[in-house]
Amino acid sequence: MPTSQSLLDPEFVKKIEALNLISKRAFSGQAKGDRRSVKRGSLIEFADYREYTHGDDLRYVDWKAYARLDKLFLKLFIEEEDLNLHLLIDTSESMNYGSPITKADYARKMAAALGYIALSEHDRVLVAPFNASLGDPMPPQRGKQGIIPFFRYLEDKTPIGGQTSFGDALTRYSAQIKSRGIAVVISDFFDESHLRGIKALLARKMQILLLHVLDKDELDPSLTGDLKLIDSETGEYREVSISPHLIAQYKDQVKSFTDGLKNTSSRYGIDYIQTSTAVPFEQVIMQSLRRVGLVK
Repeated sequence: MPTSQSLLDPEFVKKIEALNLISKRAFSGQAKGDRRSVKRGSLIEFADYREYTHGDDLRYVDWKAYARLDKLFLKLFIEEEDLNLHLLIDTSESMNYGSPITKADYARKMAAALGYIALSEHDRVLVAPFNASLGDPMPPQRGKQGIIPFFRYLEDKTPIGGQTSFGDALTRYSAQIKSRGIAVVISDFFDESHLRGIKALLARKMQILLLHVLDKDELDPSLTGDLKLIDSETGEYREVSISPHLIAQYKDQVKSFTDGLKNTSSRYGIDYIQTSTAVPFEQVIMQSLRRVGLVK
């Protein structure tokens, strides 16, 4: 299957073709896929019994068991379903920061790998960029025929710019969700309203992974001397004298920020991965996502 080499190296694609997305909760799929779930009355493969309750379809009652036990049992069958993967990508101006790779490009590559894994397994992929508002979403893609449109969308339809309104954008997206599944939010989380957006996804009973992307200089700045620091999204600036003491204070603030996201994630049962653009994104996919149990 052809891919865009600007997003994923063909050798890496070969590695991830053997991976599968793993859902930690049961979702109702919309079409048959490579994922199996127990459903009532689906004549695919017998799985188990349970006691009959009022309203169940009598066609799936085991009458032989009733004759022996004088009790009604319903047959359960295994049906294969697809999984819905929602990729929510921060495209605000702050994501345009970084060298030799920007946070935005790093986010695209991670999204490309996750989407490729899902589409290769005939799952459904949905993508929505967000900054000050929710951007134009990608039409849902399913199966390997959706890989090329998916890569084209990531390359052409996710322009970077504007401020972030995390809460408003994700609340709007949550209201539009028609199919629950896994929501992967890829962002630097430089917006105080991010918790509101996360809670909106939780209210729709989504399984959530936060991929927190920071540039290496944001984690360990090498700035020194008298500087004018400009906010890339608002244009506001501040003149500061960078001293070792100020750098130490800054690092404490960054740790408090990332620890806060980690603790919030733990409190709400959300998976959280914090990474730097200095870490190969392939390592995040092959190691970190396995560690949290999203892929195997």
